Amino acid sequence: MLYLSSIMDIYNGEIVAYKIDDKQDQRLVNDTLNQIDIPEGYILHSDQGSVYTSYAYYQLCEEKSIIRSMSRKGTPADNAPIESFHSSLKSETLYINNQLNSSNHIVIDIVEKYIKNYNNNQIQQKLGYLSPVKYRELAA
Repeated sequence: MLYLSSIMDIYNGEIVAYKIDDKQDQRLVNDTLNQIDIPEGYILHSDQGSVYTSYAYYQLCEEKSIIRSMSRKGTPADNAPIESFHSSLKSETLYINNQLNSSNHIVIDIVEKYIKNYNNNQIQQKLGYLSPVKYRELAA
């Protein structure tokens, strides 16, 4: 089984960092967070999974001057944007193409292609029918 740790910028819905691993542990989350430079004072929202409530995660957020925000227990709607993204990823790729039993290499390739396509080509009504990357580029 593989696990996806991802960070979405709520401004434009872009997946700005992600990592896939066969273990859902502190290293996976920390490696994902360490992929990007987050400006001081940014808010990082997560669920209340054990990796996000750990002291190691708390310390990393403190080091990066990130403000932690967590959803209420058992309330995925509090984290709707990323929950929706993960649901779409699974339903549009792995479930529809019956890829759940594929090799890890194939699943990783599918997920990486989906994220690249989502960021660069998936137009969104709320972004004026632009992709997340195009919206960010036009705003810069």
